[in-house]
Amino acid sequence: MADVQLRPDIQAARNRMSYRLGSNREIKRLVNYLWEGETVTHLVGGVYGPGTGLVVLTDRRMMFIKDGWTSQVTEDFPFEKISSVQWSAGMMLGKITIFASGNKAEIEQVQKPDGKAIVDALNSIITKAPAPVPAVPVTTAPVQPAPAPASLSQVPSFELVKELRNRGALSPEEFGQIVARL
Repeated sequence: MADVQLRPDIQAARNRMSYRLGSNREIKRLVNYLWEGETVTHLVGGVYGPGTGLVVLTDRRMMFIKDGWTSQVTEDFPFEKISSVQWSAGMMLGKITIFASGNKAEIEQVQKPDGKAIVDALNSIITKAPAPVPAVPVTTAPVQPAPAPASLSQVPSFELVKELRNRGALSPEEFGQIVARL
């Protein structure tokens, strides 16, 4: 790969990879798949869908790229659509499982140190605590309870709430709170 000059962020992520076999073509062409201003933080090879490719974690999304001689495949997982990510490992290799917008994606045959690092980084991104809410001045007026719905037709159905969760409009915590109220 000495003939291709990589961007500094891509080169740094490539240097941290413990195993690169089967990923060099995707690494060389990675810049073509990135959005304007997007920065690469982690890379790892793996098998997903059509075959062996490259798992890329950026500052905006996770994606899988397979850039073969006859076909190119890309699957994006924007952070706001990812509800959770899991890591499982065997003796030599591991598996990344991504839950996004009601779908489950499994990327297998991932190198253990690289896979664990990318999952830990992604988990820290998607589980960031929300920004602190500004303090509200305390009032002495009594708080009035919310009025009860006029009819059952105004109460959201479980199917509607589940659909909102699957579309990524509700976080798992919000979904759990609404289901508990139902």
